This record gives sequence, structure tokens and C-alpha cells, in this order.
Amino acid sequence: MRYAKRGPLRFTSHRDFARAFERALRRAGVPIAFSQGFTPHPKISYASAAPTGVASEAEYLEIGLREPVDPGQLRAALDAALSPGLDVLDAVVAVGGSLADRIEASYWRIELPEVEPAVLERAVAAFTAAGEVQVERMTKQGRRTFDARAAVMKIDVIRSVETPSGAPGVSCAILELVVRQVTPSVRPDDVLSGLRAVADLEPPVSPRVIRLAQGTLTAQGEIVDPLDADRDGAAIV
Repeated sequence: MRYAKRGPLRFTSHRDFARAFERALRRAGVPIAFSQGFTPHPKISYASAAPTGVASEAEYLEIGLREPVDPGQLRAALDAALSPGLDVLDAVVAVGGSLADRIEASYWRIELPEVEPAVLERAVAAFTAAGEVQVERMTKQGRRTFDARAAVMKIDVIRSVETPSGAPGVSCAILELVVRQVTPSVRPDDVLSGLRAVADLEPPVSPRVIRLAQGTLTAQGEIVDPLDADRDGAAIV
């Protein structure tokens, strides 16, 4: 399944979403399968969830069922059982292969209010020219230092005449990224840390980040919806 985190519900943590999704499964009467053992739990697997505070149009999960169901009816029932802003967009019957193995890259859009596009363009040029850009982030294994440059396959600046809020007279630069899935993962905030490291870019307003797509990569650098492996396969970026 593909689902979205929109509006204020982008601040829903992955754990909170997991609890909400399990409640939605019960409300929708989905015949979910359970694991074996002393503490059975519903068979749900999440693939590369977006960080808390980040909106997304392309989150993925897979579930195991005790019996066949119609994917369209399942999608509609679960979407109705979840709060608006947590929206189930698509569902297909898996025909084989791991969903996680189909996530090779993500496509991100970062809105930077009160940042002049020309300033961002200079920072991006410095980032692109760098052989590597070392950044630090706290992970479950402690503070890690890693290269934020190598995973970035594409980075572009888009000029916008309006801020996301629509406030007049305020510039807004927009950054679009295609980032390869690596370990440790490189997130949009890591790229912003890299821009700060190479060009002293310090956005005065908190950026707004949205993931627009994730999936497998074609030879042309396009991202393909991982659910298309169970359909006819078509690039969505």
C-alpha cells in the first residue's frame, strides 16, 4: 500500500502512525494475519518511513491477510478509518519480492521561506562541486559522521514567486533532491546541514519538507513506484 502524511499530521511519529493503522485495521474489519508465538502481532511491514515532521505523498507498507480481499475496497475502507491527513492512496496484491528491496531512492521537495534563490543556487553549486560533505547526526548507534554528498543523485533549485503560506513580498527558494537509499540513510536535514557546512547557508525560517516519491531507479535516473512491480511498471518522476 501507498499512503500519505499531509498537513498537521506530518508531525505524527512513525510509532503513532503504526498504532493508528492497527486501530484502522480493526475498525475496517480487515482479516489481518498474525505472527505465531507467545505474543502474536499483526503482519505489517513498513518501508523507509519519513522522519517526524516531514510530509509525504509516498509512504509504503505491506500487510499479510488471512484471506483474499479486493485491493480497491481495502484501500477505501482503511482510508475512511484513518484521520484526514493520513490517507491511503493505493493498494495492490503483491505477487512476489520484498517491498523494501524496491526502495532505492527518494524524491524530496524542500521549501525555504525567506531564502533568496540566488543564495541557495550558490550554496548548491558549492555542495555539488565538493568531493564529499561530512555531516553529523545522532542515530540509534550514537553520533555518526558520514558523507551527505555521495547519496545525492540530483539537486536543483526552483524559483518560487510565493512562500508556502502565500505571504506577499517574501522570497522562497525551493530545493528538489533525488537521494539514493544508503546506510546510514541521508535525509533532507542532512543535505541542509551539508549546505550549511560548505556555504554557511542558515535558513531563517524552518524549512518545510515533503517526500514526493520513492522507489526503484531506472537507467535514466527516474523513480518508479514500487507497487508497479505488481502492475505494468511506469515511471512517476
